Amino acid sequence: MKRREFLTLLGGAGASPLLAPSASRAQPAAMPVIGFLHSASLEPNAKRLAAFRKGLRDAGFIEGQNVAIEYRWAEGQNARLPELAAELVRKPVSIIATLSSTPATLAAKAATPTIPIFFLIAEDPVELGLVASLNRPGGNVTGVAFLLSKLVAKRLELLSALVPGAAAIGMLVDPNNPNAEADTKDAQAAVDTIGRKLLVAKVGAKSELDAAFAALVRQRASALFVAPHVNFVSWRDQTTALAARHAIPASYSSRDFVAAGGLMSYGSNERDSNRQVGVYTGRILKGVKPADLPVMQSVKFEFVINLKTAKALGLEIPDKLLALADEVIE
Repeated sequence: MKRREFLTLLGGAGASPLLAPSASRAQPAAMPVIGFLHSASLEPNAKRLAAFRKGLRDAGFIEGQNVAIEYRWAEGQNARLPELAAELVRKPVSIIATLSSTPATLAAKAATPTIPIFFLIAEDPVELGLVASLNRPGGNVTGVAFLLSKLVAKRLELLSALVPGAAAIGMLVDPNNPNAEADTKDAQAAVDTIGRKLLVAKVGAKSELDAAFAALVRQRASALFVAPHVNFVSWRDQTTALAARHAIPASYSSRDFVAAGGLMSYGSNERDSNRQVGVYTGRILKGVKPADLPVMQSVKFEFVINLKTAKALGLEIPDKLLALADEVIE
């Protein structure tokens, strides 16, 4: 064989797929990206986020290894949510997840009709226009619904059993919450049923909490019902501190308040619900369409009482309530 022919054969072999692995091997699939959108901030939602990540792990996804997460926190400024949602859409992300933030869910839905959205909210998603129905969501949105508004009557019943002499019950409502009006109507109906008076105080910003409590005290509210609105969760330390300062027995929607010194809570087990969001987010990343995932309704509820707070308020917890409690914090 002539030298020129030998070199030609080598050149041909160099272009062969067998000897050019970089050209022949399939490129690795791009890592999916979850857009995480929330109306509040990280610190008060750290445990919820940990439960969400646990659900992702259960579904086979570990942040930084086979999935990335882009976080967008509105820091209590709901007006920022549309632009934050638009940022995630432009990136683009594979799915947008919202935890316990109805304003964030609505902003995400307004931002995209195609990117899957998975929510965790306390309101009825059908009434909010997020889905066509619970069983057949349709479109690109589905999730987990607490339906805490349906628990208003139960929470007020437990509160009145704990404070039987409360003739007037105060209620904290965030007027910026999409379900504020419906929650107020539900509370009014429940209070009418048990023969009490409802005093409503609107709190749209953390700075308004002190004035709201002062107003309720002037109106002689002897118990307090805090609406299940996301901003109150972020403001729970100040809210429970003010309830203690004014010696007002209060009912909250989640255990977080009771752990922070609140008297009692009745609501969904949020750790389990946030884990479920992670699991179902993983399913959507694997190709399941949101339209094929019925909206789940949280069925695990917990009643939590703080005995130390009850003692500080001079309350004697009836034995029947202690027996009903899922957890008693001492």
